[in-house]
Amino acid sequence: MTGPARAARAAERGGLDIGVGVALGGNSLRGAGDFYRELWDQGFTSFWSGEIDGPDGFAPLHIGAAAVPEAHFATGIVSPYLRGPALLAMSAAGMADAAPGRFALGLGPGSPRIIEDWNGGELSRPYQRMRDTVRFLQAAFSGEKVEADFETFSVRGFRLGLVPEQPPPVLLAALRPDMLRLASREADGVILNWVSPDDVRRSLAACGPQGEVACRIYVNPGLDRAQFSHDARRLLAVYANVEAYAAQQSWLGRGELLGETWDAWARGDRREAAEALPERVLDDLFITGSPEACHARVAEYVAAGVTRPILTLFPLGADPATALRTLSPAAMGG
Repeated sequence: MTGPARAARAAERGGLDIGVGVALGGNSLRGAGDFYRELWDQGFTSFWSGEIDGPDGFAPLHIGAAAVPEAHFATGIVSPYLRGPALLAMSAAGMADAAPGRFALGLGPGSPRIIEDWNGGELSRPYQRMRDTVRFLQAAFSGEKVEADFETFSVRGFRLGLVPEQPPPVLLAALRPDMLRLASREADGVILNWVSPDDVRRSLAACGPQGEVACRIYVNPGLDRAQFSHDARRLLAVYANVEAYAAQQSWLGRGELLGETWDAWARGDRREAAEALPERVLDDLFITGSPEACHARVAEYVAAGVTRPILTLFPLGADPATALRTLSPAAMGG
């Protein structure tokens, strides 16, 4: 969907152009088309997939593109460490052909757990690998034969057999200044994660991005405080101890607040690491409350510069149907 068309759709549905993270997890892809259609009818305008241990990042989007030919789709994210350059280009070109002008390729390095422990790869030199991947994809999407030595890989004589009529924009997941500047300089936009609205402003000031500013926003409406704290702590304790996210949070000024969590994790005490997370950090990085309060908080992200809020339910294994229905633009009067 083009920018003006998405804006018109958003105006019809309450003024916010809202995407949703489709974490199907262990749920079957059978019936997913109906799920997409329901979300579209509720006012969500874009659908974002990832790949951890459920379906791969592209299969759910193909189902969505067939079910809702008006909607916008994006990977958020897939990693260039899990596919060779040519296969990544083919996967993206196939999805761009299935949803012409309505697909964006979101790329991010991924985590050591996924890249190394589960897939036998090596997560090395992520800045250089992301830069090289963007440059290769731009050449491949143009239809030219790629014969080039990049810093982190070489490609010999590859040409896409299916060249997309509209090359998909490439968005980079970026946490700190170097990658943020790379996204601004060489890609078509940025994907932010684990940030508050104030963090969005700081991140954008560091890179001055042009184009799409997508942001994953962790939300679950109507949780009581005890359940909110439990669910948020379990999720954040894991991510806050991934090296890249720990460095991001330090850069954002939360190093002192997260020190006890990092120390407990290093000792192998996962429970203490979760319990040590300050309530202030939970309130910065998660949203709960009434649907109206959740939407007001999402609007703060938009005011900070986000062009594509991506609502992501936590806990990630939760059944999304009811929560997304209550959060939908249609439910908010759009």
